[in-house]
Amino acid sequence: MRTHRSFKIHSVQQCKESLLQWSRNYGHIVWLDSNSHHDRYSSFEACLAVGASTFCNDFEEIESFLKQTPDWLFGYFSYDVKNVLEDLTSFHADGLDFPMIQFFQPQKLIIVADGQLHFKYLDAIGHEIEADFAEICETKNQANVQESQGPIKIKMRIHKDAYFEKAQQFLVHIHRGDIYEANFCQEFYAEDYALDPWATYQRLNGISEPPFAAFARFSDHYLMCASPERYLKKIGAKVISQPIKGTARRGEGKREDEQIKKELSTDKKERSENIMITDLVRNDLSKSAIKGSVKVEELCKPYSFKQVHQLISTVAAKVSENKPSVELIKETFPMGSMTGAPKISAMKIIEDLEETKRGLYSGTVGYFAPSGDFDFNVVIRSILYNASKKYVSYSVGSAITAQSDPEKEYQECLLKAKAMRTVLEEG
Repeated sequence: MRTHRSFKIHSVQQCKESLLQWSRNYGHIVWLDSNSHHDRYSSFEACLAVGASTFCNDFEEIESFLKQTPDWLFGYFSYDVKNVLEDLTSFHADGLDFPMIQFFQPQKLIIVADGQLHFKYLDAIGHEIEADFAEICETKNQANVQESQGPIKIKMRIHKDAYFEKAQQFLVHIHRGDIYEANFCQEFYAEDYALDPWATYQRLNGISEPPFAAFARFSDHYLMCASPERYLKKIGAKVISQPIKGTARRGEGKREDEQIKKELSTDKKERSENIMITDLVRNDLSKSAIKGSVKVEELCKPYSFKQVHQLISTVAAKVSENKPSVELIKETFPMGSMTGAPKISAMKIIEDLEETKRGLYSGTVGYFAPSGDFDFNVVIRSILYNASKKYVSYSVGSAITAQSDPEKEYQECLLKAKAMRTVLEEG
């Protein structure tokens, strides 16, 4: 079904930059970049899927495709898929208008791994591989960058006083036992502003260099994502989730930085946030797991990124070989780190207190492989853009628990927003 060719490359970084620029010719793109973060669950350095042969825009179409045509699918599930999976609704404003689900079978798939470019093209266009490789090698990282419009005017959807008032309302729900944790998010946005998505993504990725970075284009809808978090991965009969909860700034020098990291790893409030969500993930995975197979491989382990330190846990489970991949998504989506717990109650309260539809923010981008394996990130630390409407948006959130101080939660949101704001204001 696909023609395979591989070519050695001299510079992985230069090749990745060329691939991304080369993708400008295509209307449907998913680019996934690990930024050279490697762990036992890594699959490749980066991959580029371009050109849409087949579209799948709901669960039924995805399930049918994977069953009848075992091939690659790349795309996303937005946060509002929750309304399909549960008895939930969303009536908030949505300036971005991203469709709820979008996947495509790529005509051309190029994977960067082991110092090589691996081309996997549909057989009908397999003859284009060598010419594309030559073109990619000649593509430079410069870029038809649009001229600046001048300073961007970023607006807050929820102002500081309103944020404090809403955070207190979350605490009321927590103290009376409706929920014990909720992820409270707010949107920052700009209207009537045109940007170059490729250049914007490169600046954002350069600031953060996270393990689950993604760039996606679906016609006039763009995602520029610097995510540090994996939602869910399937490798054979093993399923892995790596929720993040607990954030601290980087220090000015090595000594201060190590001290901050140490304090984060022992902070009772930050650890309790993480443990609550880790427990929720364990429960989600247990819906399909072989009895006794759900294991917490890492609990509240501190990881360092260019902008922040994070506490990450790793939960793994075994499932039966014939378990449909899409069913695993349905049973665990949305990810607990972006909702809170109990999940349904938290999502209802979130809907009452937030001001905008989350859309693709808090959703997931990734792929299904022909084998039935898959890998999906969490769409956070991201800029979203509707080119037709010239609407730019980024959202951030933090976990509200019984121990939360609204001022500290607000400052955590600003810390998480720093990279996106910097990229847009300096663009």
